Amino acid sequence: MREASIKRETAETKINLTLNLDGSGVFQGNSGCGFLNHMLTLFAKHASFDLSLSCKGDAEVDFHHTTEDIGICLGKAFSQALGDKKGICRYGDRLLPMDEALILSAVDLSGRGGLSMDLEIPAEKVGDFDTELCEEFFAAFAREAGVTLHIRKLAGKNSHHIIEGAFKSVARSLCAAIAIDARRAGEIPSTKGVLG
Repeated sequence: MREASIKRETAETKINLTLNLDGSGVFQGNSGCGFLNHMLTLFAKHASFDLSLSCKGDAEVDFHHTTEDIGICLGKAFSQALGDKKGICRYGDRLLPMDEALILSAVDLSGRGGLSMDLEIPAEKVGDFDTELCEEFFAAFAREAGVTLHIRKLAGKNSHHIIEGAFKSVARSLCAAIAIDARRAGEIPSTKGVLG
């Protein structure tokens, strides 16, 4: 099983996170933010990851530290659980419709973390969540996971639908990228012989 557990404790957050890449798509736990819980539930389901989380953050300030630090922990767990990357497909992409929103994501499990995101979100808040934190989450995840991640909004007016589409699309892209390619079992998917 490709699994990892991460603990992170700072003056701003205390997080315990466990990730199983070969799971059944279940999220258990609480981020402290209702909308972020909703997005993590969708993310786990559409990636077929099992994700458990406990988080105590400085929600009295806002959800910035909580969101970014969960992204950090998820990225670290993803990298650890993926291991040596032998036999994986490496690349994944998904064009995902979410009602009127249409989101494209693409991922390369390159070992070189970076986010390129063009996701204009009309509203400043959705529920208890500052929408600018969507980028903070994905930037932290991509950096710590060592993945190249692109996210684009091709259409969309409803802020909830746009963010939900992004989480679902990225999850589906990651699911494709971590899949084992039977034709290349045991091989690093790079002509360099290494990813990183």
